[in-house]
Amino acid sequence: MIDFDLSDEQKDLQRLAHQFAEKEMASVAAEWDRKGEFPLHVFHKAHEVGLVNLNVPPEYDGLGLSLVDECIVGEELGWGCSGIGASLGLNALAVLPLLLAGNEDQKKKYFGRLVRDKELAAYCLTEPSAGSDVVGIQATAKKVGNEYVLNGTKQFITNGSIANWYIVFAYTDKGAKHKGISCFLVDRDWKGVSVGKKEDKLGQRASDLAQVIFEDVRVPEANRVGAEGQGFYIAMNVFNRSRCTVSMLAVGVMRRALEVSIEYANTRQAFGQPISSLQAVGFMIAEMATLAEASRLLCFKAAHIADKGQRNSTEAAYAKWFAGDSCMKVTTDAVQVFGGYGYLKEYPVEKLMRDAKVFQIYEGTSQVQKVIIAKELCSRR
Repeated sequence: MIDFDLSDEQKDLQRLAHQFAEKEMASVAAEWDRKGEFPLHVFHKAHEVGLVNLNVPPEYDGLGLSLVDECIVGEELGWGCSGIGASLGLNALAVLPLLLAGNEDQKKKYFGRLVRDKELAAYCLTEPSAGSDVVGIQATAKKVGNEYVLNGTKQFITNGSIANWYIVFAYTDKGAKHKGISCFLVDRDWKGVSVGKKEDKLGQRASDLAQVIFEDVRVPEANRVGAEGQGFYIAMNVFNRSRCTVSMLAVGVMRRALEVSIEYANTRQAFGQPISSLQAVGFMIAEMATLAEASRLLCFKAAHIADKGQRNSTEAAYAKWFAGDSCMKVTTDAVQVFGGYGYLKEYPVEKLMRDAKVFQIYEGTSQVQKVIIAKELCSRR
């Protein structure tokens, strides 16, 4: 039986997230976009009302929400500001490797730091010469006694300059290729950990994005997440979940673009009538609404499959590719609806268009999603 209705609890969660997005995010989004900074006070407010650390299990004082629930929140935060929303969602991303492969001591310690100490975490996978190609990373972690000596530079790390600890992927056996990548927990204040260049971005400027450098960092064996060589498996399974929530951020951006476009089209006059009555504009709005709705449904399906404990790599790729490309089209069309005013920073759509572009790039480019989809479909028997 298929049911598209949200439960009463999910409606309450959606309402809470939207009210927060409207009051604490949308109202300051333009200001922090201009500054190119993440407003830490918004993180602390989100923590207070329960909109971060959503996937930390109840036994570690977290909410233990489902992936569908995370997607509901993600859409609202994306509506408020996808840059701020991306940074708010990073703790949940860093939690995933521990949920997949962490031991009890690691979960107690690091989940506690997120929930009770209100810390921030970051996920360090991408490097200057390796993005969607995870096997192309160059970072190494050489075993010396009961420690690993970690060296490498991570690039485009959201919350990189403000995180208290990092999830880091590095080779423990370069010759084993993807089977030689391992995963580690690394504290920000350890010797050899430093923050490099903070990036000046086109869009999502209100999220923190920086380079993180590891130079002869001594990582205790107890901070390895999972077995040696399990890192690639962990990263791929993280993508299957994180692509759902990232795609829902894009849905939130699309919904915001649609709403302001309808409002503008109903008030802007041309040829003696509101431009919404002109077929050329009406068709654009119809397409925008349809793309947003289709993207939302793809995201919910991918998340629902994951919540059932089933493999969702194809469905997550469907959602990520379609939502990313749709968001770029919807926001571009929103600028078109506004005409010359859409090109001005005084109006909201130019920011939405800038914010949209990265959805076609991070968490695996649109082209990589198509590669995944084609491989998955063609390898089935």
